[in-house]
Amino acid sequence: MLKLIEKIFGDPNEKIVKSLWGKIESINREEEKLQNLSDDELKRKTDEFRSRIEKGESLDDLLVEAFAVVKNACRRLFGTTCTVRGQEMKWGMIPFDVQLIGGIILHQGKIAEMKTGEGKTLVAALPVYLNALSGKGVHIVTVNDYLAQRDAEWMGHVYRYLGLTVGTIIHGLTPKERKEAYSSDITYGTNNEFGFDYLRDNMATRREN
Repeated sequence: MLKLIEKIFGDPNEKIVKSLWGKIESINREEEKLQNLSDDELKRKTDEFRSRIEKGESLDDLLVEAFAVVKNACRRLFGTTCTVRGQEMKWGMIPFDVQLIGGIILHQGKIAEMKTGEGKTLVAALPVYLNALSGKGVHIVTVNDYLAQRDAEWMGHVYRYLGLTVGTIIHGLTPKERKEAYSSDITYGTNNEFGFDYLRDNMATRREN
């Protein structure tokens, strides 16, 4: 019955993906223009976006430009070295079109299902950068401390290049360290740590605690 319905009406997920191709083309065109900017001019885009948000533009208004900035930053960082979990790694990723689609889907509050090796970590970086521009903080939930630290250091190579701060919530941090991590533009952590921090905050008797 499901196959018959899909045959008549089509796969709704496929329709959603197809509807985004126009936006993907716009992102790629914008990214081509950004290649003419200097490094400093590209980095100043973050402050420009924040200023435009303060003046009333929405995150949706900035999506194409912000995704293009992340893609261009990845292009400029290609071949550079970053330290991830004590190991030197060369940055070698530039978002593919399908990854741009995944990033838009996540920004829209939908679920983006991707197979192992399709670059979910990089996909998340696109909407994370966009939403961090609002100044409200973005939380990325991972399944264990190792992945939280790895992804914060790995994707932090891009975020910090674009002027954003990155924090990590893992087991064993002091309250002061947790506050510092949560005050970052982007905070990586595990579901357990975020959950228990929420409970701890609700047990506090004073705001400063």
